[in-house]
Amino acid sequence: MLTKFESKSARVKGLAFHPVRPWVCASLHNGVIQLWDYRVGTVIDRFEEHEGPVRGVDFHLNEPLIVSGGDDYKIKVWDYKLRRCLFTLLGHLDYIRTVQFQPSGNSQFPWILSASDDQTLRLWNFVTRSCLSVLTGHNHYVMCAAFHPSEDLIVSASLDQTVRVWDTTGLRKKHTGGGGAIEGMGMMDANGAMRQPKSAALNVQAELFGTNDVVVKYVLEGHDRGVNWAAFHPTLPLLASAADDRQVKLWRMSETKAWEVDTLRGHANNVSCCLFHPKHELVISNSEDRSIRVWDVSKRVGVQTFRREGDRFWILAAHRSQNLLAAGHDSGMIVFKLERERPASAPGSSNKLYYVRGRELFCHDYSRTSNGQSGVDVPITSIRRVGQQAQTDGIGSAPRFLSYNSHNPSEGNILVCSEVDGGSYELITFSLTNASGSVTDGKRGSCLGPAVFLGRNRFAVLDRHQRQIVVKNLNNETTKRVAPPFATVDALMDGGASGRLVLRADDRAVLFEVQSRRVLGDLSAPKLKMVIWSPDGSKCALLCKYGIVIADRQFEQLCSISDTVRIKSGAWDVGTGNELFVYTTLHHVKYCLPTGDVGTIRTLDHPVYATRAAKDQLYCLDREARPKIVPIDTTEARFKLALANKKYGQVMHMVRHSRLCGSAVVSYLQQKGFPEVALHFVREPRTRFKLALACGNIETAMESAFALEQSLSPSDPSSGREVWGVLGSEALRQGNHQVVEMSYQRTKDFDRLSFLYSITGDTDKLRKMLKISNMRGDIMGRYHNSLLLGDAGERIKVLEESGNMNLAYISAKLHGLEEEAERIKVAIETNKGSVEGLMDKIPSTDPKSSGKLLQPPTPIVRSDNWPTVDVPKTTLEDLEAAQANYEQHEENYDAAPDADNTAAVTDWADDDFDDVGVSDLKAGVDDLDLGDDDLGWGDEDLDDLGDELEEPAAPKAEMKGFDEVADDAFQMPAAGRPPAGCWVANSSHVADHIAAGGAASGMQLLHRQIAACNFSVLREGMLNCYLSSTMSMPGAPGSASIPIPLLRNDASSHPGNGSLPRTPLKLKNLVTGIKLGYRAFQSGKFSDAKNRFSEVLANIPLVVTESRNEAGEIKEMLEISREYITAIRIKSAMSEAARNPARSTELSAYFTHCNLQPVHLLLALRSAMGTAFKHKNFILAAGFARRLLELPDMSSERNAELRVKATKVLQKSEQMARNEHTLNYNESSSFSIDCQNFLPVYASDNALKCSYCGSVYLDESMKNKACLTCGISVVGTETIGLVTGS
Repeated sequence: MLTKFESKSARVKGLAFHPVRPWVCASLHNGVIQLWDYRVGTVIDRFEEHEGPVRGVDFHLNEPLIVSGGDDYKIKVWDYKLRRCLFTLLGHLDYIRTVQFQPSGNSQFPWILSASDDQTLRLWNFVTRSCLSVLTGHNHYVMCAAFHPSEDLIVSASLDQTVRVWDTTGLRKKHTGGGGAIEGMGMMDANGAMRQPKSAALNVQAELFGTNDVVVKYVLEGHDRGVNWAAFHPTLPLLASAADDRQVKLWRMSETKAWEVDTLRGHANNVSCCLFHPKHELVISNSEDRSIRVWDVSKRVGVQTFRREGDRFWILAAHRSQNLLAAGHDSGMIVFKLERERPASAPGSSNKLYYVRGRELFCHDYSRTSNGQSGVDVPITSIRRVGQQAQTDGIGSAPRFLSYNSHNPSEGNILVCSEVDGGSYELITFSLTNASGSVTDGKRGSCLGPAVFLGRNRFAVLDRHQRQIVVKNLNNETTKRVAPPFATVDALMDGGASGRLVLRADDRAVLFEVQSRRVLGDLSAPKLKMVIWSPDGSKCALLCKYGIVIADRQFEQLCSISDTVRIKSGAWDVGTGNELFVYTTLHHVKYCLPTGDVGTIRTLDHPVYATRAAKDQLYCLDREARPKIVPIDTTEARFKLALANKKYGQVMHMVRHSRLCGSAVVSYLQQKGFPEVALHFVREPRTRFKLALACGNIETAMESAFALEQSLSPSDPSSGREVWGVLGSEALRQGNHQVVEMSYQRTKDFDRLSFLYSITGDTDKLRKMLKISNMRGDIMGRYHNSLLLGDAGERIKVLEESGNMNLAYISAKLHGLEEEAERIKVAIETNKGSVEGLMDKIPSTDPKSSGKLLQPPTPIVRSDNWPTVDVPKTTLEDLEAAQANYEQHEENYDAAPDADNTAAVTDWADDDFDDVGVSDLKAGVDDLDLGDDDLGWGDEDLDDLGDELEEPAAPKAEMKGFDEVADDAFQMPAAGRPPAGCWVANSSHVADHIAAGGAASGMQLLHRQIAACNFSVLREGMLNCYLSSTMSMPGAPGSASIPIPLLRNDASSHPGNGSLPRTPLKLKNLVTGIKLGYRAFQSGKFSDAKNRFSEVLANIPLVVTESRNEAGEIKEMLEISREYITAIRIKSAMSEAARNPARSTELSAYFTHCNLQPVHLLLALRSAMGTAFKHKNFILAAGFARRLLELPDMSSERNAELRVKATKVLQKSEQMARNEHTLNYNESSSFSIDCQNFLPVYASDNALKCSYCGSVYLDESMKNKACLTCGISVVGTETIGLVTGS
């Protein structure tokens, strides 16, 4: 049994699979109907209107309907889209046992069949909501009733010890009108109301005694006790019944009679349910003896038994089209399969695929065609059945693994492995020229997991008893036994090269060389399923249950991705140079690039298993092992690949000729820093406006702004003002004041417009602004404009009109306008005022210290526009040039593919010389002036980068005489540079400076790069760097020892002046520290864990990386260490705040928002759930319980007890549904954590960050103080960040 999903709930009495979606509906003994998504394990909906147990439930085949029947005598029809009950059918007088919609068959009728303890069956029309027929005849409870899948038959089982088969042909004919219309469906009248058919209602006699429309065809008697269940075979004239006599009986039907075929015995208690397997000749039954049994129909014997201690089984259900079964028991339900459906296959040589269908081994040749279709199947041999389990199909006896010997070019060797009898293999040898001609088999043995070829004539298996790697030759003789490096190895996989294996041990994948018994690589791969190597063996994809790890030949990780659903298969695309990996899930085809980029290619109707990807075709096998070709479009993946490889010509070619669109591509280009590419195929004005601003294209932004302004409604002018305001800010940054002027005019920002005219010296427009402010009655605007214009008379007039007569008088006197002053004085005195003492308020009348008339400023540049910020046009932005380059490159490639040393045109070709002929170039060579003044590549800004140790240039005049020295005369050799000087000159990494003895320069580098202030933390690592960079070799007796520098870049030859020192700290040291920290954190030793992660933080600045991937891993470890140290500090604060319920609950909530590993997040969520539940914060406890139950690890057996506890907490919390305390915590919002006070920091908050570890602080007092997390750097200083490479 392969359990796909398991739920915990009250006793499950009814089950039904959705015909298309991955849903299962469960009706419970407590009256609740649950709708589950068994693929992700979540409850989609709950229906709770029944009173008492709900014993039957079913999905409609086409409509979004669910029917249910319960102990409240009611049949309810639900619409799961509207999430409510549509109507209730009343008529039964006792408990309703089962309900079912009429299946498709020859014609779909709107019928519902129900069985009840009132000893009747009823047929209902759910369109007219009426009872069509009452089927009487049983004299005890009717426990089950079901339609035949395709014929006009109904089967019912009763506690009167009989099974009855009913013929509904008469009812079908009665309700089938002329032209094939169904009268029972009802008709719509002119007003849109439902018009009921004439025969919709039953009279009283039919209600009491039934009708003649449905007649009994057979009455099957044979059980000694009440019959609980009966089911039709999907295609054959067979019946199966289960009863309280602990027996399952098989019955056969003919046109005139039915008889008992056989009895299946084995259950130890009442048999609750039975059904036929939809795809294999099997019967599945479950019982109150806590077991599920599988029976072989043809042999009529039991072949498998699955037991569940403590839970009685009540119901079974089978999926219509998939190999899925469901069983309901006392504490929930399980969805399971009887065997895996992945066909065993292996890629062969020369575009061939070997696979097993049924019991036949086939070779599928991709290169051959037949009947216009690519690919031909060639049968090779039949695989013999070995062992008792292998005699029955459908219970896991099919071959599981296939391995092809790619190391042997002379003949074909295939290892077929299965899980029969604990694991076995069979070696098949055949001719490659005539595959089905000469086949030898019969070489078998036992193994654990798949067997793998090691070389031309060797293969390896894993001994399932001693867990040793056993190497055998093609004669099946053991030649060597090798102990694996780990005792927990449980599977062998292909190692990608001769003599190599990939070992699966716990959650790790280990690359192991058998001959030397060395471990070549080790990767974390939880729940590893298979390893897929690229055709050239340079990369491999490790397919896990919920993720993929891409690694190179030496097992160094390139990227890792995760998915929410199970990953089924994958294949490397042969057309992209082994850079594109295509993989499939249950319903999607997706891709993954070594850069870590992922995406969805298309959806799938049914699961397929990819075997090969070429161009825009995915070759695959379906679950029936039939080869298929699925068309795919990998344009988006190849586009991202070209962008990552900087093939810009190809990028622009794809932009022009491919159908690239969608917000995902646009956001990807923005994220990668290429908004100009997105501009070429985005037409939506708002998105185009944002992209144009991002790449500084003012002209395109203006076009989009005009389009946006026209599309916006006049009732919402604020949106238009916002667009023009943003455009004006960008134009002002570039110095394009004409666009700024237009933006301010559009937004009617008069103050900024006046200031713009003032600094540009445009006094004419400034006077117009004065008139506008006068017309608008804007007193302050008039005053400001007159102030900027130097118009004292206008200022006095403004002051006078605004009632500030005293200020007007003072201004007139100061500016020498005596007539105005006298007039204002008269006005003041007329109003019984006085001007005496007003001028005394002026501080001084000294001409040197008194104010002067403010005149308009003189602009620096009087032109149409200022010199704007240079926004260079990249190759990507110049679509025509890039396209020409790409097409020319393609032509050169096609013409001379092998001429690698020719001067091919690249994407960085000089576009300015495209139109210059060869003769023009020859003629113009002598005219070129390459003097220093005309180069245009001035490096004056870089003059101060010279090295202090650089040799001084020889003075020309003084050294002139030495030019005439004879060749045979002795010349002084040039002085060499010491290694320490080379190291300092060649690197900007602090570890290299410390190794050279430059402690001061190293600390200065750290201070500049990450604002380091506390170097005592780094002291030990710095000393190690210095001491590890040189070795001491004893000299001659009596002389000093000779220091020898240790270099890291001298693998092939001495690097000379380009030498760099060897450093003691490597990436693996950090990995070890992280693992030790994980281990201490897992065991609850938080102090030790904090010390380990602090050591990693102290060592990271001293590690020199060799690639971009290593640099990314370093920064990832930096974030991991920061998160774990923060989590440990929060854990400590939780113990201190134990007496404060609100604060301790808040801290436990923040604890779960630290970015921890899933196994540690489980512990954090468990702790937070307990704390919240203890302090009666039930809303919060329910949220933690849901997050806990959604974790993938919760489905394992070791977490079964925690799963039960979380379910109980969730149920109790949903009942209480209140928080006792008011908490500063919002579960739905993302936030960071203040590392000082442990409070949430949202995106809108102004926060300070540590320049090194990135810890966040809200309190401004932390600025220029040492970070509390790393203890190394200053908070609030903006720097370039951590430098990881030399």
